[in-house]
Amino acid sequence: PAAGRHGHPAEACPMQGQPEHSGGCQCGAVRFEVRGELKDSSICHCRMCQKAFGAYYAPLVSVRGAQFSWPRGQPRHFQSSNLVRRGFCSECGTPLTYEAPDGMAIAAGAFDQPARLPPVRQYGMEARLPFIDALGALPSSRTEQDVEALEFLARLVSHQHPDHDTPHWPPQSR
Repeated sequence: PAAGRHGHPAEACPMQGQPEHSGGCQCGAVRFEVRGELKDSSICHCRMCQKAFGAYYAPLVSVRGAQFSWPRGQPRHFQSSNLVRRGFCSECGTPLTYEAPDGMAIAAGAFDQPARLPPVRQYGMEARLPFIDALGALPSSRTEQDVEALEFLARLVSHQHPDHDTPHWPPQSR
């Protein structure tokens, strides 16, 4: 996406009484906190975002007008163009940021409660894959309904960080 589509720098002033959001990478090495109203959630279909997320599109949430911090860890970066860099966890590879000269957006799925941040706009429609509209019509099931995977699921032990802040990383029991 072109610079400026996904947000502006977070403001440094505290915002009492504003909504709070938190999130981080899959392994928990990098965590973020946001205080303030987040109104600019988008999906970008451009090829650069597809590659950066390893997905059909990139869901992003601008932190424009919000107080933003990294209380645990810092993302590593890849300079994806002369104007944009992408932040990711160097431990687990989770995509975390889109950073342009005029601001930053956070990967929507990295938020602890992504359902609170539904997209309100789409960008990069020239690269939108032709089957996106049909995804909702595909046959679907809940994870536990996949009978062929039940044995595998019964043995599965998740090392994913929970969807809330924790005092330590990595957990002492791992």
